[in-house]
Amino acid sequence: MAPVVAEGALASLALRALSALVLAPLVVGAILLGAPYFDLLVALSCGVLAWEWRRLCGGGPFGGVGWLLMGGVLAVVAAAALGRFMAAGVLALSVAAAVYMALARTGRATAAWHAAGVIYLAVPSVALLWLQGAAGARAVLWLFLVVWATDIAAYAAGRGLGGPKLAPRLSPRKTWAGLGGGVLAAAATGALMAPALGISTRGFLGALSALISLVSQGGDLAESAIKRRFRIKDMSGLIPGHGGLFDRVDGLLAAAPALALIELVSAGGALSWR
Repeated sequence: MAPVVAEGALASLALRALSALVLAPLVVGAILLGAPYFDLLVALSCGVLAWEWRRLCGGGPFGGVGWLLMGGVLAVVAAAALGRFMAAGVLALSVAAAVYMALARTGRATAAWHAAGVIYLAVPSVALLWLQGAAGARAVLWLFLVVWATDIAAYAAGRGLGGPKLAPRLSPRKTWAGLGGGVLAAAATGALMAPALGISTRGFLGALSALISLVSQGGDLAESAIKRRFRIKDMSGLIPGHGGLFDRVDGLLAAAPALALIELVSAGGALSWR
């Protein structure tokens, strides 16, 4: 029984790695090339995420509400890509209200989840586009690499070491070992990247990376809680080994707004390599 389980885990890890090897260069290329390629990447991702969110909450055809949700989120991304961040915020709230009213008659819970999805997607998207413009491509690339390092190490440490569960009611597979492994890998990634980013103090970027790792894993737990609420395993089956796009970027959806907030509060000091 144990060898069978081990082989299954290795096969799953190999499939995850293959998917990452295919997708990662496209993402890195878009980040480094900047506008309009990064903007298009964010827009395309939001379109897919909106479809997955409607699929999660809807329980039926995509329909007019799905198109309203997707179109509204894409409009928010377009406004942010044009540098109209205040307009993007107002638009996000307006779209969320419109989605809620469109579904209020069918049930407040369903309407609330759909409306929440608009904000759930809009805030990280605006944060990423703002970071790309305010802090530069290197800062955004660092963010992605820290989140990826967290995901890979947390998965490997959790599966390899096992041990006490982190939050069994939210995600039965996540362990404290996975949390620690993710944080350590993120800190090491930040420390190793410091010279390339022009930062003389490795400890600062290592500590900031560890903090972002914790936030990222919090986002992962939040998505696990949502999936548990709707009694599904994956948001979709679009990415082999990962499930849906939501399952791949759940940590990033939390980390991007957190980093943008840190940059705003520090008046540009946190990401000083821009």
